[in-house]
Amino acid sequence: MQPTEHDYEYALQCLKQGGIVAYPTETFYGLAVDPENEQAITDLYALKKREEQKAISLIIPDVTHLLSLVSLVPNGYKGLMNSFWPGPLTLIFSARKHIPSILTGGTNTLALRVSSHPVAMKLAESWGGALTTTSANISGEEALATAEDVHTVFGDRVSCVLDGGPTPGGQGSTIVHCTDDTMECRIIREGVISHEQLSQHLPSHYTVCK
Repeated sequence: MQPTEHDYEYALQCLKQGGIVAYPTETFYGLAVDPENEQAITDLYALKKREEQKAISLIIPDVTHLLSLVSLVPNGYKGLMNSFWPGPLTLIFSARKHIPSILTGGTNTLALRVSSHPVAMKLAESWGGALTTTSANISGEEALATAEDVHTVFGDRVSCVLDGGPTPGGQGSTIVHCTDDTMECRIIREGVISHEQLSQHLPSHYTVCK
């Protein structure tokens, strides 16, 4: 099953009105809101029962959208982006000053990836910019891998569910934070992409640590 054009149009309408849209990614189902709508972000935190000091990750349609969101792209990320974007790799960047603190959890950083799932890709491309991609789940509980599970857990508290069939589940995206000054790549969460895979695509002078 794949969403129809009407489904995408309805999802975009929901986002513009401040609603929450569930959609499949290459790992689990994610929850999208307009990241420039602070009330929508607040509603998303409330839906997930998530602590507001925990930042919410984003997907972007492609790398051309990076510079509108981040203040610097570390050199260590270039090989990782070339090799694993689109895909299940989330990279942490310093956020530009205009990014709402509620989105960064007060950390002044943004966690970003380009999704390889066709539904997530089309939703982000149709939206024309970044969308939140926090996993569809109650904070601390198992992430949801099917549209049916999203309906069961959240019901009508989610404005729209784009049903793209079951997602792989299992592991989430790998989250890393690289800094050029320390020449270090810290694995915040090891997921689909392993420590060994990351090491192969970093500059040789970088250290990978957990």
